[in-house]
Amino acid sequence: MSASGRTSRAAGPLARRRFLAGVAAGAAALTAGGCARGTSTSAQPGTTSISNDNATWDDGYRTAGQQLKKITGYSLRPLSNPSVTSYQQVVQMTLQTSKSSDLVKWASGYQLKRLARAGGLTDLGGVWKSYADKGWVRGASRDAFSYRGTVYGIPLYESYYVLFYSKPVFKKLGLTAPASWEELLHCAEVLKRNGITPFLASQVGGWPAIEWFQELVSKTDPHFYRRLVAGRASYTDEPARRAMDLWHDFMRKGWMTPPDFDQARGPGALKEGTVGMFLHGTWQAAGMAAAGMKPGTDYGAFLLPTVRPTTAKSVIAESGVFVVPSRASSHRAAMANVAAWLDPSVQRVWSDFLQDSSANPEVRSSNPVVAALQRDIARDHRLPLVRYWEASPPSLIQGNTDDLGGFMAGQTSPATTLRRMQERAHDEWAAWKRDEA
Repeated sequence: MSASGRTSRAAGPLARRRFLAGVAAGAAALTAGGCARGTSTSAQPGTTSISNDNATWDDGYRTAGQQLKKITGYSLRPLSNPSVTSYQQVVQMTLQTSKSSDLVKWASGYQLKRLARAGGLTDLGGVWKSYADKGWVRGASRDAFSYRGTVYGIPLYESYYVLFYSKPVFKKLGLTAPASWEELLHCAEVLKRNGITPFLASQVGGWPAIEWFQELVSKTDPHFYRRLVAGRASYTDEPARRAMDLWHDFMRKGWMTPPDFDQARGPGALKEGTVGMFLHGTWQAAGMAAAGMKPGTDYGAFLLPTVRPTTAKSVIAESGVFVVPSRASSHRAAMANVAAWLDPSVQRVWSDFLQDSSANPEVRSSNPVVAALQRDIARDHRLPLVRYWEASPPSLIQGNTDDLGGFMAGQTSPATTLRRMQERAHDEWAAWKRDEA
């Protein structure tokens, strides 16, 4: 599961105030109790420590660290905290102290901007320029790693939101991966007629409620999506209403799993043939492998078609980041490793571990399904869009995610959901701008 997606939920300003009020005490207790797996954050010769919230990636960090050591002389030492809420608390409380690790895994976009606004991060503009000069990073993504023009993060990985599908089920029913909206609807109708739920949709864990929203809005009008998440359009505007109506129609037709369907069951459901298509990040390819599914044989993947054929093609992209605390005990070593992180030799082993695409556009995935998606995205010059979770102020996204979860559970109508989301957007954008002043 995407670590950057596993973020705690809050229900607006009141919940945020309660959260912040408990940060100091919670972080102090967690730090005292040893919240991370592994050894302490103190400097250890020949290594750089990494704070992260996904212990399942520890082996990947170590393997990539072996390659880094050949270049920089420093390996990677992961310190994992499986509780996302406590992880965020500890990072924010220790960032400007000697207790901080050398590298910190975080989310991009506004999640990073909020962290940078508090201070304590190293300017990585020189590293970014070096990457850009070598063609190892996409220039268009720079803003997602910056705050007020200064780069504070480098991309940890790059994933795309796609629909995985069961190749045996599609072959049995005479279906192929849809290339148009009409073909997508046809696939859904055939699957439903044969007792198979066409789409997996979930709100378990909170954040997955954003997936169908971001996809349907962006495939209705990607330029509107960009304006919406930047606070320059309204959630009650026509493209958002159209997207929500489509989503509501899918649910009414029984084309989606119940909202309490756990996404962890997604690979198994595809393998069993009880679900036909699974909207998720390409990092889920590792979950497919864990379920014993072979890429290209047991599953394929495609990007959701645009609702109208004339609509510009786009892709929702997700990237975590590495940041370097200014007071990292092994600051020089940390800077050396971030400067070499996107080296193709490092990214080859990291990408192979994740079974996903690399943030370095010159490194192709060894997973043939993901590699084909990379070629599709490059060939069609798809407009890259920041994942909804990172695309706007965190308090706005957290509250809106709760509203989307309520909509999925049948608690609110499309119109009421969008109205609530817009009311929150009005307040939270104003609060963000006040804090910026």
